[in-house]
Amino acid sequence: MSGPLSSLRVLDFSGLLPGPFGTMLLADMGAEVLRVESPSRPDLCRLMPPHEAGVSAAHAFLNRSKRGIAVDLKKPEGVELIKQLVADYDIVVEQFRPGVMDRLGVGYEALKAINPKLIYCAITGYGQTGPYKDRAGHDMNYLAIAGVLGYNGRKATGPAPVSVQIADVAGGSCHAVMGILAAVIHRQQSGEGQFVDISMTDAAFTLNALTAPPALVAGMQPEMEGTQLNGGSFYDCYETQDGRYFSVGGLEPQFFMAFCGAIGRPELAPQGMVMGVPEVVTALKAEIRSEMKKKTFAEWQSVFATVDSCTEPVLSFVEACTHPHIQARDLIVEVPRPDGSLQKQLGSAIKFSKTPATFRHIGSDIGAHTDEVLKQLGYAEERIVELRQRGVVA
Repeated sequence: MSGPLSSLRVLDFSGLLPGPFGTMLLADMGAEVLRVESPSRPDLCRLMPPHEAGVSAAHAFLNRSKRGIAVDLKKPEGVELIKQLVADYDIVVEQFRPGVMDRLGVGYEALKAINPKLIYCAITGYGQTGPYKDRAGHDMNYLAIAGVLGYNGRKATGPAPVSVQIADVAGGSCHAVMGILAAVIHRQQSGEGQFVDISMTDAAFTLNALTAPPALVAGMQPEMEGTQLNGGSFYDCYETQDGRYFSVGGLEPQFFMAFCGAIGRPELAPQGMVMGVPEVVTALKAEIRSEMKKKTFAEWQSVFATVDSCTEPVLSFVEACTHPHIQARDLIVEVPRPDGSLQKQLGSAIKFSKTPATFRHIGSDIGAHTDEVLKQLGYAEERIVELRQRGVVA
């Protein structure tokens, strides 16, 4: 059974993480994605270890189920090839700095002239406008500018890098997919394509969903260990006797009461409702730390296995992969390699009752489908050989 997006065709010019993760989500849901790469400048994800049979595990994951062609966009024939392709595609995704695709001759205006219904999504660090639009950046920089890092960390040690790429993925990838699909719905109703401008900084800024309202309305500046959810309450991680950690998140009275009962300190429960008095919070957290250090990680796992208190062990990634819930939700899948063997990858977090996600194959080598795509466009074998010899395609 085909996926819910099987009617969509996507030309993907993006690299690294944000764009490829987003177009992978589209491919998982059935879209036909054709990845366009440079023959001479491979995506850095291809270089990331480890490699299996010469293929980077990161690239194999981020580009699964996509076909790939290698085209030199600095050559006129390469530009002409893209213009031929775009006539039959619904969506273009790119991740260059503003103006780069225009200079190459394959920007929105040039491609829209060929395909007026085209949805063109540009993912950048800072967006298509504003004083920072041409500035370089990475995930941590976007989070810093967006005010997120300013209250992420501990007062004693300062801001801390975040382990997963929030601005790149929650910002760039997921907002791009939302924007693209909204534009698809608009096109179904109006027949119009459009340009979708995704700024990872913009998206990260709007993720300040619970801290922005009090800051904007009442001037309540979020600070490190200053809110309910960043260490300013008992909502935190606590060390066990053997140096592991448990997350304690039962903010609601019934859950915190259950937690206090499980650690043998039911009298602490009323203190959990005192959120705005630093002295009370500090004393309460000290009591919890003391109690949690009285048992090992395994012992606390046994205690909380049947206690509904929003208390869970802090797992390593390897442990998470074998967790029964992760297993039951099919979040580790096996995806075919070209030789017919299978590679373990993350599954899809979106579950459909009628059109489940499909994983056709791992990410391919550079230009693996170039000949196939050119033949579909009507290129003769002699012409393909000539273009390859001249470095237009690979």
